[in-house]
Amino acid sequence: MALKCVFILVTIACFIANATGIRELPPIQAGFNLTARLETSGGLVDCWNALTELKSCSNEIVAYFTSGQTDIGPACCQAIRMITHHCWPAMLTSLGFTAEEGDILRGYCDAASGPAPTPSLQLPLAPNSMLMV
Repeated sequence: MALKCVFILVTIACFIANATGIRELPPIQAGFNLTARLETSGGLVDCWNALTELKSCSNEIVAYFTSGQTDIGPACCQAIRMITHHCWPAMLTSLGFTAEEGDILRGYCDAASGPAPTPSLQLPLAPNSMLMV
């Protein structure tokens, strides 16, 4: 009886292997050449470079969160901006930072890279334009 069950299972496995082995695979779509995409776009290379730069400046990031007074360098901020804006936004959480810490880093580096705000110019009021009560 056991030999009969084993024979049936082996026969079914052979039929399944035969059916899946001879199926026709769909042709590769045009524009799906991974090698050509990697050669023409430096995006993936830029993302990996940013990731290695982020690894090298992890001490700055840890010091920033522990003391709150250490500035994060421009190269480190450039890597954070590259990862959060152009690569994998959730990569910082994969590296051990919480989502809140990732948002803080992104906000800090976005503010550090932005143009300096222009000071507002307040003109003094002329004496005759003051309201009398």
